Amino acid sequence: MANSEKSGEHATRDIGAEPLASVRQMKAGEKGAVHKVTLSRVVEARLRAGLSQAQFAGILGVSVRTLQDWEQGRRHPSVAANTLLTIATHHPDIAREVAG
Repeated sequence: MANSEKSGEHATRDIGAEPLASVRQMKAGEKGAVHKVTLSRVVEARLRAGLSQAQFAGILGVSVRTLQDWEQGRRHPSVAANTLLTIATHHPDIAREVAG
């Protein structure tokens, strides 16, 4: 498709009417696509404990960068760290107490 054709498509859009159409759809009960995000085990444990990345990394004895790598699936926790994550997931009060 040529650039002139692409710009022609965008020239016909009414960007003022699009938000209004969306509001009408919402009021009519029409729903858009629903996307569910699956949290990693590490994120779930941290959120249950109600701790920031820095706090959680501190109680696990790792850097924030390492924690972020675990949360994003770029790296995987050691066996010992997995044990601590299991404890934090099932007993978030203990994680908060240690961080406190």
